Formats: sequence, C-alpha cells, structure tokens
Amino acid sequence: MAKATGATTRALRFYEERGLLSSARAVNGYRMYDEQAVRRVANIRYLLDAGLTLDDIEHFGACLDGDLPSSRPAEAMLDIARRRLSVLDDRIASLARVRDELAGRLAAASGGRSVVSPARSVRLAEQPGHQRADGAAERGGDEGEKGGTAAVRHL
Repeated sequence: MAKATGATTRALRFYEERGLLSSARAVNGYRMYDEQAVRRVANIRYLLDAGLTLDDIEHFGACLDGDLPSSRPAEAMLDIARRRLSVLDDRIASLARVRDELAGRLAAASGGRSVVSPARSVRLAEQPGHQRADGAAERGGDEGEKGGTAAVRHL
C-alpha cells in the first residue's frame, strides 16, 4: 500500500488511528488494503497537498472513496475548502511581506543591488500598484530611485 500510494507506513497507520482508513489483517498480522483504500489514501494525500488538515478531511467521509478531484463536493466540504483557502491566502500574504522586508534589507546591505529574482520581478511587475521592497510604489521610474534599492524593472 505504501508503494502504491506514496504514503509512508507510519502515515497509513496514523490515518487508521484517525478513522480515515481501515484494513483487514492477514494471518501474520500484516495490514491488507483493498482498491478502495488505495483511492481513499490518494484522496487524503490530494487534500493534504491542497492545504487541508486531517481535521478538515475527517468531514469528507465517504466522499474520500470516489474520484475526488473531478467529483462535485457537498456544500459543507466547499465551506471547509473555502476556509482553508482563506488561511492559505493569509499565510501567503504574510510570507510575501516577510520576503519583501528581507529583500529590502538585503538590497540596503548590498549597496542597492537587486536581490529580487528575475522570475519574481516579472510576477511583481505585472501586479498593479506593486510596492517595492523599499516601500515606494512602482511607477515606471528608474531603477535607481529612492536610494537605489531593488526596483522590479530588470526583466
């Protein structure tokens, strides 16, 4: 089962402890899983990768046995997913602020040389009203504005 799903044996036992998975026992005591269990574990891992917690996933119940990525979830499951998405959005925004602060400090410490990666520069430059690491709004001016800190102009 671990090979078939990519889950560790420890994770499988933990899913069983949480009531998300069940198994039969062989004579030698080994756990035996059916094809439905393989699908269930795949769906659990899919939801975990999507940012849901095991507490969230416990509410999905029998839906874990179906083709979760393509099926229409119940409204309660959509509410759980919406709440989790909001938490993830907040975390992403917080990490972006921390990252921008660090980039600003690095730029200041390195004499104004850009520390923003080219890929990030493109993404940032595409955002309307983007704030540079030094707090100035990106207005299409020179890279050397405001003491030479990293502008997102270098593409």
